Amino acid sequence: MLEWILFLAIVVLALFLVFLLYRLQSLRNSLSDLEFRKGSQSVKYGKLTEQWIPFSEKFPFPSNNFRFLGNPIDGIAFNDDKIVFCEFKANTAGLSEKQKRIRELVQNKKVEWLELRVE
Repeated sequence: MLEWILFLAIVVLALFLVFLLYRLQSLRNSLSDLEFRKGSQSVKYGKLTEQWIPFSEKFPFPSNNFRFLGNPIDGIAFNDDKIVFCEFKANTAGLSEKQKRIRELVQNKKVEWLELRVE
């Protein structure tokens, strides 16, 4: 009789373990989905934010002198005494490798003027 009780207890524990493993996998899938949606929301928030920064009080140049490019940098501010390449970031976002390279080219004064006439 004791053997049957032990066998039944082992079966119940095994079924419970299977249930817990199934539940753990389900929670992992839910967490993965939630992380993906959060990341997607962050990207959307960043893109929305960068559209409005030139019109905010924090933007140090007149907004009517700003031209939005979008990619690979957000835009260019044209002033009487200088031209400023602008990249806006929200929260902890960092520059992409391409944006870092553009920043480096500007800092090293590797910027040129091209006037092309088509007839």
